[in-house]
Amino acid sequence: MLYRDVAEFYEKVEATTKRLEITALIVDMLGRADCSEIANVVHMTHGKLFPDFHPEKIGMAEKMALRTLAAVSRTGLEKVEELYRERGDIGIVGEEMLGRASGSSLGGAELTVNSVHATLTQITAESGQGSQEAKVNLLAGLLASSTPVEAKYILRIVVGKMRIGVAAMTLVEALAVRFASKADKDAVERAFNITSDLGTVARTLCEEGLEGLSRLRLKVNVPVRSMLAERLPGIGQILEKMGGRAAFDYKYDGLRMQAHINDGEVRLFSRQLEELTEQFPEVASAVASVFRGRSGIVEGECVPVDTNTGELLPFQVVSRRRGRKHGVTAAMEEFPVTLFLFDLLLYDGADYTGIPFTERRRKLESVIDTGAGERVRTSTMIITDSEKEAEEFFTQSLESGCEGIVAKSVAQESVYQAGARGWLWIKYKKDYKAEMIDTVDLVIVGALAGRGRRSGTYGALLMATYNKDRDVFETVTKLGTGFDDETLAALPRMLKPHLLGAKDPSVESRADADFWFRPALVLEVLGAEITHSPVHTCCWNEVRKDAGLAIRFPRFTGKFREDRGPYDATTSKEILEMYRMQLKKSS
Repeated sequence: MLYRDVAEFYEKVEATTKRLEITALIVDMLGRADCSEIANVVHMTHGKLFPDFHPEKIGMAEKMALRTLAAVSRTGLEKVEELYRERGDIGIVGEEMLGRASGSSLGGAELTVNSVHATLTQITAESGQGSQEAKVNLLAGLLASSTPVEAKYILRIVVGKMRIGVAAMTLVEALAVRFASKADKDAVERAFNITSDLGTVARTLCEEGLEGLSRLRLKVNVPVRSMLAERLPGIGQILEKMGGRAAFDYKYDGLRMQAHINDGEVRLFSRQLEELTEQFPEVASAVASVFRGRSGIVEGECVPVDTNTGELLPFQVVSRRRGRKHGVTAAMEEFPVTLFLFDLLLYDGADYTGIPFTERRRKLESVIDTGAGERVRTSTMIITDSEKEAEEFFTQSLESGCEGIVAKSVAQESVYQAGARGWLWIKYKKDYKAEMIDTVDLVIVGALAGRGRRSGTYGALLMATYNKDRDVFETVTKLGTGFDDETLAALPRMLKPHLLGAKDPSVESRADADFWFRPALVLEVLGAEITHSPVHTCCWNEVRKDAGLAIRFPRFTGKFREDRGPYDATTSKEILEMYRMQLKKSS
């Protein structure tokens, strides 16, 4: 498949904001790809070369890409950088700089999907002395063979800003429609949730169909997309929802982590599928020492602990260790952590995700030697049908430094639902004592210019929820309180990499903004209540005609949810459930 054909599809996708049209275009594009290249088509459409958990990244900064573009277009770097400041999109700059009246490339053979992917992969593989020049030369050769529109999307992939608004769930639906039917979307999504690799899912569907997809299994060192919890405002409602009896687990305020063990070697992954092994080497070593078995996948929460008192510390402490490449040993001493394990997904080749929770938990406790050290423990848990006992357990969790508790179904159908949010797990937090029943994690999609004291920064942020069913972000509030001066001053710098010239196509907003951002940064927010709104698009027309839902009097809690990406944010469906619970409380 020629890359120019793919780029033409991208142009059509970028020209529409209608999700059905976008899906139909992607289905058409997938239908033209060969099985040997479809994984590359899918990954590059998602703005990547590999699945999220792959350790290799392109590693080319915008400045290096601009330098390459200046050399290929025979234009001064200052002029290219000036155009980039005006346009704010390196893809558009590349298209303009390499534009020719004929629209042809500068020379060389026509690019194919696989040849573009291979060259970008080669750029990724370059390391060590002289690697920067090697990367520049490889990209220069690729751009020299590109048409202007091909260069537009190649440059966007290189800097990690695809900007066409195609998220994972849109690709999941398109794959289902192309190779099976829309009714088979759940099977495709399940395969994605256990492999975390849309490329593998696409290639398997292309070569073997749904039958091949059913043979995909969990594998060590391939992280599983995490199971998520719903919420309810009271323990009585939780027990009623779960049939009168449930397991209650401490809800730790830490970093969710999967540990993958293979013959004594351990790799750690975050909820966002980022590898954390080098940042938490003592945790990896501790897991290896306490695990009784050859291979497996266990899941838990990595929590900072005060070594003097044994008290659990808040999430912000452990977040200081994320992303560190240097000073890891000092960080281990300054911010010691313990991994509290709460689930077992795989053990010596046997998949435990389809087994009821109580059996998974018993197996977890039998394969973890908790007496072998303090770095790894199993989570604190009880099973009860007593509301009073559960309330006492909730209080005990708060006194221990936790956020609350997570209730887990003990029914026969209490399987591990990878990547799904459902009523098999229900969280109950101390924040429920506030007027709104819980904090929410919202995505920044826009901002209003600051005035007066806030001149030079942002006066308020336009925040959104994620609508998983429609694969869009829906605005739910404007956030302007809860920020200290230091955070306010830092916001423009933090958001600059995500600044767009216009609203992102994946964002649905009736509200105006002075600045628009690619959905990326997630903040924790607490509000007074959820109300109807003629402006905000969250749950539009679901409660009242020509109205959505909005959070009144929102306040930033001070917590940047660095452990969550935009697609892990609070969903529109969750806001709807919270609204309904709010109505019940007031009636």
